[in-house]
Amino acid sequence: MPVVSGSNGGQLASALAAELGSEHHPLDARRFPDSEGYVRVPPESLEAVRSEPVVIVASTFPDSGIVEALLLLEAIQDVRAGDLTNLTGTGPGDLDDVGPGVFLAIPYFGYSRQDKRFQQGEVISAALIARLLARRCDGMAVLDLHAPAVLSDLDVPVAFTSAMPEISEHLKETIAPNFVLSPDKGAIERASEVANRIGCDFSYLEKKRIDAHTIEHTPKDLDVDGSVVAIVDDMISTGGTICKAADALRRQGAAQVHAACTHGLFTGGALSRLDAHVDGVHATDSLPNPRSNVSAAPALARGIRELLDGQ
Repeated sequence: MPVVSGSNGGQLASALAAELGSEHHPLDARRFPDSEGYVRVPPESLEAVRSEPVVIVASTFPDSGIVEALLLLEAIQDVRAGDLTNLTGTGPGDLDDVGPGVFLAIPYFGYSRQDKRFQQGEVISAALIARLLARRCDGMAVLDLHAPAVLSDLDVPVAFTSAMPEISEHLKETIAPNFVLSPDKGAIERASEVANRIGCDFSYLEKKRIDAHTIEHTPKDLDVDGSVVAIVDDMISTGGTICKAADALRRQGAAQVHAACTHGLFTGGALSRLDAHVDGVHATDSLPNPRSNVSAAPALARGIRELLDGQ
């Protein structure tokens, strides 16, 4: 089963291939001077792509990632359908259609937070992107999706997989936390899983709306005196909520506070901000980032195996 990738995620795709006992085939993917995308399945990968089911590794982030994911899917579908006609006349123009068997592994699903229509006229962006991708593949494995319900009615199977087992093991081996905190009630399932795997207590932040534009997160009165605390979430963007929580935890006696997530976006100077408030930042390599110390490959491999088992 070949694992293919474009301009992003090659290292993760290679690790995923190793997890699946497969080969990694980097595709030709680049940008023209005007920024338009280009994708090609190289000649040395044509036979592999046609002989077995294929796993495409692609994130829908940033926006160029959405376009590249669609181009990757189209290129693989054309090759598997036997449509190899080209203007230079190289190789056979038509081969037999080898049928379905294209699976998309999405390390980070961009637009996942745009999963509801809060005001009239808004686009539910996550649902739109999911539909576009689903039309060109036979199944998707998505890593730690912010709101899984938005992908619940697609025409192809979706395997929701999580890196929380790997994050738990990493935290247990490196910092040995004795308390895990969720940034809100919505993420408590992830935090509770990590806490249960480590064997420690957990809780969550209380969310209080101050006005139409301001939400305040405050930790409840917690027994964290002398504790090593890990704040766990699916993603960290600006890090503002975690910094405030870390300060409050220290006021309640926490000895160390660490932040852990699957998706390290770290926007707007987040890492500098976090470094001033927490003792460590831990993330997977679902997105390239300077704090990726946990591999997302095992979790994605579980998702792909789930899809294959369901065939």
